Amino acid sequence: MAGSSVDTTTLCLFDVDGTLTAARQRVTPEMDAFLQRLRQKVKVGVVGGSDFEKIKEQLGADVVEKVDYVFAENGLVAYKAGKLLSVQSIQAHLGEELLQDFINFCLNYMAKIKLPKKRGTFIEFRNGMLNVSPVGRSCSQEERMEFFELDKKEHIRDKFVAALRNEFVGRGLAFSIGGQISFDVFPEGWDKRYCLGILEKDAYEKIHFFGDKTMPGGNDYEIYMDPRTTGHEVSCPEDTQRICEELFQ
Repeated sequence: MAGSSVDTTTLCLFDVDGTLTAARQRVTPEMDAFLQRLRQKVKVGVVGGSDFEKIKEQLGADVVEKVDYVFAENGLVAYKAGKLLSVQSIQAHLGEELLQDFINFCLNYMAKIKLPKKRGTFIEFRNGMLNVSPVGRSCSQEERMEFFELDKKEHIRDKFVAALRNEFVGRGLAFSIGGQISFDVFPEGWDKRYCLGILEKDAYEKIHFFGDKTMPGGNDYEIYMDPRTTGHEVSCPEDTQRICEELFQ
């Protein structure tokens, strides 16, 4: 990626888990350095379903200085050029009655699931979404992997989401499975495409999106398929770097 001029008409937009980092792990020094080299060629942004604090844990406390855009919670909390740009609120949009109906249904459903381990923080309330984890977000890394392997066999999250779709049909909710232990719930249209509406003001000619959960039901699917982006499916952070280096030699 030789050269000193930055193409300000092109943006590379990256998912976090499985794309820039291993799931819920810190970015490696190699990937961190690669992103800084890439910024010498094009504009760079990240979009994750996690809240801003978790993105900082993974990409560094100074992440807003290291990339041009940080879109936490699919862009519902947005930073540009190091400054907070906008924040959206799920409770104001959905209303308390629907939120309580949803939370009560989830707690009742999870009470009936038998798992090898259960920990705490089964429902995490974020600015723009709810994150639901049958095993609990406070599980250890070992417990996380144990649930992930079980989920691949028994489709615990898939069945949970199917029950929610049936229970809340027509209520304006969307569901997205990502990462290893949880799924996200948000108003329809508030998936990762939400950040594209913010980016429209900056009139990029080309937006390359890189993500690993690009199949239907994955939390990268909608933005990957959106005609406003050129989608690239990756399998791991090393794959992300390889594809970028091929694109921007």
